[in-house]
Amino acid sequence: MLIDGHGRRVNYLRVSVTERCNFRCQYCMPEKPFSWVPKENLLSFEELFLFIKAAMDEGVNKIRITGGEPLLREDLDTFIKMIHDHNPDVDLALTTNGYLLPQVAQKLKDAGLKRLNISLDSLKPEVAHKIAQKDVLSQVLKGIDKALEVGLGIKINMVPLKGINDNEIIDLMEYCMDRGIKIRFIEYMENRHANIELRGMHGKEILAKVKEKYTIHALGREGSSPSFNYRIEENGYEFGLIDPHKHDFCETCNRIRLTAEGFLIPCLYFDEAMSIAEHVKKGDVEAASQVLAQVLKDKPKENRWSEEKAEDTNDSSRAFYETGG
Repeated sequence: MLIDGHGRRVNYLRVSVTERCNFRCQYCMPEKPFSWVPKENLLSFEELFLFIKAAMDEGVNKIRITGGEPLLREDLDTFIKMIHDHNPDVDLALTTNGYLLPQVAQKLKDAGLKRLNISLDSLKPEVAHKIAQKDVLSQVLKGIDKALEVGLGIKINMVPLKGINDNEIIDLMEYCMDRGIKIRFIEYMENRHANIELRGMHGKEILAKVKEKYTIHALGREGSSPSFNYRIEENGYEFGLIDPHKHDFCETCNRIRLTAEGFLIPCLYFDEAMSIAEHVKKGDVEAASQVLAQVLKDKPKENRWSEEKAEDTNDSSRAFYETGG
């Protein structure tokens, strides 16, 4: 069992397989050129799996594949199958923008993937284009339909932005209601790589929009999930709110992150990281495990964000496209 320096069990590993992305979302990396880390700097799937296998053997039972956009990494289904074959019971999920799903959803399902988190910030083509800086909506919607068709579990993530898509909160929620999909509204996470003109909505503002049409009841957090859940009285539909500004956001944190280049990151909002790349390239699992032990020991009790700072500061210098958000 993996325990951090604050006595919390860590059983959740988020693995970024690439920092590349085919979108240029305003809240993530709007100005980044369409370039990528040289392939030789990335750990191979075999090297990543060497560490992941050891982590699973130590108690990690939830793994999420992230990016960038993970579906840009060639033969991703082979990697997923490696993980699934080692432990078919692992909760194996993937976060994606959905653009490439129509072509690969069946392969992902066949490889052992269980669930998807798909970003969907608008149902209006022009707004989706403004956010992603690319004509994406029709393809993403096809991807959602295909994933449902092949039997993958789905959650939708929306980042409400003032003056851009804040008038679509109920529309997106009802789109998900109609399909039996859970939506999670995510407070905009300030970072130095985003468009500095963006203004996100705090959780209370998002909930106020929902309350314009529905009566809601708070359910609380589900286990170690970062999502605070609510139920709509009128129809029983449940949705989530991810609010990293809240004081209790970090209390039950059970996750660490591994980048495609082999850096272990203890917290999304911290810049400190330690590398396992040299060790796994040599096949030295014991040395990589020692790095993991140190990262767990150093894992912070809470992130460096506060509500006061978040009001007017792009506080995190961590590029979310490197760590998968």
